[in-house]
Amino acid sequence: MAELTTYPQLQSELQQRMENLAPGQQRIARVLLTDPEGTAFRSIAETAKIAEVNQSSMVRFATMLGLKGYPALVRLCREHLADQANLVRRFDRAQQVEGSRSLFAAVLEHEKENLTRTYARINETEWDSTVKALSEAPRVYVMGLRKCAPVAQLLSYLLRLVRPGVEQIAPAAGVFVDQLRDLDPDGVFVAMSIRRYTADTVRALSHAKMLGLKTIALTDDSASPLARLADTTFFIETEGVTVLRSMSVFTSVVQTLATAVTIRNGARSRQGLLADEKLFKDFNVYTED
Repeated sequence: MAELTTYPQLQSELQQRMENLAPGQQRIARVLLTDPEGTAFRSIAETAKIAEVNQSSMVRFATMLGLKGYPALVRLCREHLADQANLVRRFDRAQQVEGSRSLFAAVLEHEKENLTRTYARINETEWDSTVKALSEAPRVYVMGLRKCAPVAQLLSYLLRLVRPGVEQIAPAAGVFVDQLRDLDPDGVFVAMSIRRYTADTVRALSHAKMLGLKTIALTDDSASPLARLADTTFFIETEGVTVLRSMSVFTSVVQTLATAVTIRNGARSRQGLLADEKLFKDFNVYTED
């Protein structure tokens, strides 16, 4: 194994090894993947307590990865923070709304930080490759369940406006397996899920990958099973001061992605939109003033 010198390398190594790690090692890995910021400032005793292991287990875990003890793990996490200078610490949700801060102001500030953090982490090369695949693939499949279902529906709808061959995968009416059976190996499969991760979405993404489709994940953090499976992963900030996790940035990213596909397709997108407008008019889809 090559020496780990950056947090992204550590992240990739942990994702690849996760399923083969012992339970205690998996807990350590999840702490490192989900909270590198906290790890950067915690003592070995504090991190061991969170992972529910003893301190010697932390040392052995670092050594297993070819690192010189726990301080080397901390160093990678701190360097990661330095590289992400524009990122900010998350709020403590509802507690931050107390006092003079209004709910509106707290939500607005937090969502701005979520947007900044998410877009700062997007790799432009991976983004361009994803836009190209979504523009040129013969078929595009989009899947997101429970809280991610509306976002999956939105991306499917927006892509369908500007290109043919877009299908939303959903285990409804007993045809889930039939939809998976008909996946085109030359297509693209986009999967969305946040903690707690829906089992059907994970299984479908795994199946698509096995068939050879290009796989793309939109998920919340590096410990996500989607991140371990997908060819390309975009991490979306979903924490907020509201009762349930925020989907605002998810919506922003899929709209931006669909817009990028529209621009790339150029005249083809324009023709599709014109055809849609004619159908809207012919079928009186919208009520006119």
